[in-house]
Formats: sequence, structure tokens, C-alpha cells
Amino acid sequence: MTGHRPFTELTKNFSPERRARVAAKAAALREAMTLEELRKARGFSQEETAAALAVGQPAVAKFEKRADMRLSNLRHYIEALGGTLEITAHFGEESVTIVGLDEPDAA
Repeated sequence: MTGHRPFTELTKNFSPERRARVAAKAAALREAMTLEELRKARGFSQEETAAALAVGQPAVAKFEKRADMRLSNLRHYIEALGGTLEITAHFGEESVTIVGLDEPDAA
């Protein structure tokens, strides 16, 4: 026996309050991910993502480590994972979705 137990067994004695705290923390973690974490959460390998982008796997690895990138490249990456990219600016209690960034002449 390896000492490993299913997560459901580990959490079966949690109080409802503790279950709620765990669920809230898990939800918060899902809201903020690196590109690599997002790709893995969507069930894609670097090779599959590279094929969808028509680039080599090393290009995907390099892209996922970049701190600064072109918006169009990020959009293509997200679309390769089956999503759409939306940019939102937050000003205290107010949020504004930025539109027109997918047009070639938008600057």
C-alpha cells in the first residue's frame, strides 16, 4: 500500500463551512492561471497546441514563458485552445470591456 487515498476520502469529514472555503479557494485558483496551466486545464499538450497554431512545439514552449507578447498572438493561442479572448479594464467598482482590438487598423 502506497498511502495514497482518494481526495473524496480525505475530505469526507469536512464541515460544510470548510467545504465552502475549499470550493471558494479552488474557484479563485481557476480564475488566475498561467498560459501553461490554462493549456493543461483544457487538456491540450504543447504538441497539439502547436499543430493548431501551425508552429513547432518549441514555439509554444517559448510563447508560454513570455511576459510580454502581441495581443494577436495571444488571441491565436486562446483560439487554438477553443476559447475567445476578451480584454476587460477594471476601475474600482466599474469594469469596461475593450472592443475593436481584433481589427487590423485598431491602434
